[in-house]
Amino acid sequence: MTKYEKNPDVVAALDEMQFYVTQKSGTERPGTGAYLSNKEPGIYVDIVSGEPLFASSDKYDSGCGWPSFTKPIEPAHITELTDKTLGMTRVEVRSTHGDSHLGHVFPDGPKERGGLRYCINSAALRFIAFDDMEDEGYGAYRDQVE
Repeated sequence: MTKYEKNPDVVAALDEMQFYVTQKSGTERPGTGAYLSNKEPGIYVDIVSGEPLFASSDKYDSGCGWPSFTKPIEPAHITELTDKTLGMTRVEVRSTHGDSHLGHVFPDGPKERGGLRYCINSAALRFIAFDDMEDEGYGAYRDQVE
């Protein structure tokens, strides 16, 4: 079983936006994320810890300006916290082992797919293409990718 954890060397190598999002609970501007329009099959992992978070088969275009997913690929790798910043109450989503801020989850997703919208910053993610999943140690998740 793979052990996922916050890696200080990886944190030190993050670019300015990745650090701002994952370590300072920031948000990238809508429409600017590298993975917003990605339609390739694969999985998205925490850029800091490598823990698997979302599958391309659960990604959809919500029109919100950030990559959106209907569910996590591995629920144990997602922690949800109450976020009362910006004068509203939201549910923050963080990676469990990397403690990276990922984004927020909202109850306005596709009803036929569970009704949730995980609105996630591209800067918090690393994409693993389907063809690379086995070599990168994520082969167990290939059956969850279209």
